[in-house]
Amino acid sequence: MGELICGVLWGWPTLALILSAGAYFSYETCFFQVRRAGRWLKAALCCRKEARGGVSQFQALTAALAGSIGTGNIVGVAAAIMAGGPGALFWMWASSLLGMMTVFMENYLCARFKPVRGRGTGALRYIEKAGKYGGALALVYAAGCCLSSLGMGNMVQMHAFRAAWEDLGGPGWAAALLAGAALFFVARGGLGFAVKITEKLVPAMTILFMGASLFVLWVFRENLPAALSSIWESAFSLRAGAGGTAGMVLAMQAGISRGVFTNEAGLGSSAFAYEEVEGRAPAELGYMGIFQVFLDTLVMCTVTGLCILCCPAPGLSGAQLTFYPFEQAMGIWGRWAVSLCTVLFAFATSVAWCCYGRSGLFYLTRGRGRTAFALAFAGAAVAGCVLPLETLFRFGDACNGLMALPNICALFLLSKKGLSWLGQEEKG
Repeated sequence: MGELICGVLWGWPTLALILSAGAYFSYETCFFQVRRAGRWLKAALCCRKEARGGVSQFQALTAALAGSIGTGNIVGVAAAIMAGGPGALFWMWASSLLGMMTVFMENYLCARFKPVRGRGTGALRYIEKAGKYGGALALVYAAGCCLSSLGMGNMVQMHAFRAAWEDLGGPGWAAALLAGAALFFVARGGLGFAVKITEKLVPAMTILFMGASLFVLWVFRENLPAALSSIWESAFSLRAGAGGTAGMVLAMQAGISRGVFTNEAGLGSSAFAYEEVEGRAPAELGYMGIFQVFLDTLVMCTVTGLCILCCPAPGLSGAQLTFYPFEQAMGIWGRWAVSLCTVLFAFATSVAWCCYGRSGLFYLTRGRGRTAFALAFAGAAVAGCVLPLETLFRFGDACNGLMALPNICALFLLSKKGLSWLGQEEKG
């Protein structure tokens, strides 16, 4: 039953809808994400740290990155390569290139629609404006957001958190209790409290992971050309894979599915991180979305995948597939480094998603249930440490579908207005 629900909500039709949104906005803007690469890179690298309101642009960027840079960059990449071969990386790149414009439009529309006290926040701000069906779409999205924060944004992350914690020598029960207690207080505090954590945590964990990954690639640099070649060959292979399915189809499904899982293009989640940023033009907040997908998938997922392909591990799967090249390159220090990164990634993602889920709940309950949600989020963290990963992924994927479907529908319904606004800004 779980597989059936997951297949309906997060199967090919949903993935195709997400890709079509990215392709449509890319085409209509003449690949804005490529033409304006200098603008969004400058906007992201030079974003202001001082706040003109409740949250600074830098804090919002780190919160959005915390939500997307999670265990998908470690476990998700390994799972994609296991399911679809090296070619899955190519399709992660393709989906992320299109997804850049999807996230841009999510942030852009959120900033263009003025907040109304007592109404939706983040992505809900524009979804409820999507014509006569906006109210119904917003209700479905809010429910999906709340559930997804418990599933993919919490339990899946905490499963990896516990495994990495044990790899560092800590007892599993301590990981569950520590994560549950910490996330309870974050869920109570909301976005203002969460960004104080992410602005310190995200830069540190990104630098640590990138430094360790680049060292691995340097050690195994002789295997790099073959690894890059295998990505291209596998991406378009017609040889039969599992169940007689062409390798290209498996690579596409694995790459696109896990790519969306890690960069969250089409889910509308990053819009929640920027809702309290003031004094910035809507396009500037859209630039942050493009950079988020770029760093998360085109940079970090790529180096993870190349590490795996440059030093393949016989007979291993999941996170162990990622740990292997680091351990081979740096010994036990490499394994500890990637385990520490996994702990930090998982916690950072859960911190961001507890704020997203709380916003979804508040929309449904008119602002009530803060303590109840904090308790539920803490309980989900403990459950994620003990439940099977496959079950957690199925639940998380289904909940992501509940977010993606109404969000993409709203983006299409508002596309004419959004593209018109953007065109006017471009001319101005």
